[in-house]
Amino acid sequence: MKRYQIPTLFLCIVSFAGYAQTENIEDISRALAQQQLEAYNKRNIDEFLIPYSDSIKVYTYPNELRYQGKETMRKRYAGFFERTPDLHCEVVSRTVYGNVVIDKEALTGIGKDKSKIREALAIYTIEYGKISEVRFVRKPKQ
Repeated sequence: MKRYQIPTLFLCIVSFAGYAQTENIEDISRALAQQQLEAYNKRNIDEFLIPYSDSIKVYTYPNELRYQGKETMRKRYAGFFERTPDLHCEVVSRTVYGNVVIDKEALTGIGKDKSKIREALAIYTIEYGKISEVRFVRKPKQ
């Protein structure tokens, strides 16, 4: 009987350790997504780039690479932030699953009608404490 008690206890400890590790990863993932969102809304390019890895890859979902690298991201977003003083992004819903964060977003301050709400869906993948990939899902044209 003792023979089975030790493995059972071991499995419980391993399961708990795995759960605790998942929670930590989810906390980190959530924090990085939130950090970049807050800097985005301030249109602060330096703060915005902090959570991203130097080799960040940005895709149109599922796998169309749009660009790669933090310096390329800096060039693209710096101008965008300058041209959109009324830019604001609000997270409508956020799902965190391990190292992946999925944000449904509502954006205003873009285009000719700055009050028009535009929806976006962003999928962030976190690796080694940084956002390593972003996939933007486009709505099908109707």
